[in-house]
Amino acid sequence: MKLFHLSDLHIGKRVNEISMIEDQKYILAQILQAAEQEKPDGVLISGDVYDRTIPTTEAVQVFDTFLTSFSRLEIPVFIISGNHDSAERLAFGSSLMGRSGIYFSRIYDGGIERFPLRDSYGTVWIHLLPFLRPSTVRHALPECAEEVQSAADAVRVALERTKIDVGERNILLAHQFVTGALRCDAEELQVGDVDQIPVELFDSFDYVALGHIHSPQKVGRKTVRYCGAPLKYSFSEVGQEKSITVVELEEKGKIVLSAIPLKPIHDLRKIRGTYLEVTEKSFYEDSNREDYLQVTLTDEEDVPDGMAKLRTIYPNLMRLEYDNQRTRSNNEVRAAERVEEKSELELFREFYELQNNQGMTEQQEAFVEALLRRIKE
Repeated sequence: MKLFHLSDLHIGKRVNEISMIEDQKYILAQILQAAEQEKPDGVLISGDVYDRTIPTTEAVQVFDTFLTSFSRLEIPVFIISGNHDSAERLAFGSSLMGRSGIYFSRIYDGGIERFPLRDSYGTVWIHLLPFLRPSTVRHALPECAEEVQSAADAVRVALERTKIDVGERNILLAHQFVTGALRCDAEELQVGDVDQIPVELFDSFDYVALGHIHSPQKVGRKTVRYCGAPLKYSFSEVGQEKSITVVELEEKGKIVLSAIPLKPIHDLRKIRGTYLEVTEKSFYEDSNREDYLQVTLTDEEDVPDGMAKLRTIYPNLMRLEYDNQRTRSNNEVRAAERVEEKSELELFREFYELQNNQGMTEQQEAFVEALLRRIKE
C-alpha cells in the first residue's frame, strides 16, 4: 500500500505581507500531478490546512478544488485539524464528504475516528487524531480533568481510549510538537515545554504521520515523521528541500519511506553583499530575480530608500537587513538579553547562521543534537 503524507499547507498564508496563494495553487497542482503518476492508495494531510481559523473565501476554494481532484481520481484523503484550523469548520459536512472518499477528523468528543484501507496483506487502520489542547480533552472527558494538565496528558488520555489492534497495521495522523523535533521560525510556539509530546506515546502505531513542524524529519524512530510544509514559509527554511513523503507498507513491520521533491514557482532565498555588489548585473543575471528574497547589505551606511531601489531588480524582495558595526552591536545586546531563554541547540543554530549566512541542514542539526545529548549524559 502506498500513501502520500502531507501537512501544513497553510492555505491563505501571507509571508512578510506577500500573499502565497498563487504559490500554493502551483504546489498543490504539482502534488496532484505526482498523485496521477504514482497512484497512491490514499493521502494523509496532518493538519494546518488553512493559515487561520476563519479562512478567506479564496483559500476555501483552493482547498475545495484540491480535494475535488482527488475525489475524481478516486484516491481517498484523510485530514485532521491543526492548531491553525477551526476543528468545527473543518469538520462541517464531513459525513457527506466521506461518501466521496474525503475523510475529516471530527471534533474531539472522547473518541478518535479510524478508517480501514485494505491490500493484499490485510487491513491498514487510519486513525485521525485532531490537534488537542488540554482544555479540549477536559471538556470531552470531565472525569479525566485533574490528570490532564499538559498536551502530553491530553494525547496520552486520548490514545489510551483508542481501539488499536496491534496485530494489524496502524497509522496515526497527529498534529503536535513531539519532543526532540527541530522547529522553524514559522511555527506557532508555546511558552516552556507545555506543548511537547513524548514520542513513546506512539509506540503502538506502525507509522505516525505528523504535522506542525515545517522541517521534514524523523523523531525517534524513522516511522514517526514530520513530512514538513510543501513550501518555505520563513527564511529559517532556506536550506530545506520540500517534498511529499511517500509511505509504502508491506507486511506488518515492513515500511519503506521515500520522497518526491517539490519545486516552487518562487524559491525563498537569502543574498548578501554591498549595495553595489547586489545591484551589479553579473551578480544576479544567472539567478531567478522573481524569487522571494532576504537581502543583507554590508554597507556601513544605510542606503536611502533601499527597499524600493532594490525592488526594481528584485521585485519580490521581502526583507532588507544590514550587517555592519551598528547592527552587530545591537545584535550582541539582544543576544545577551535573551540567551537564558534559549536551548543549546537554538543558540548553536543561530551561531552557525551568523557564521555561515545560511541555516543548518537537517543532517547537521541532527548531528549537533546528538552531540549535545551525549555531552549532557
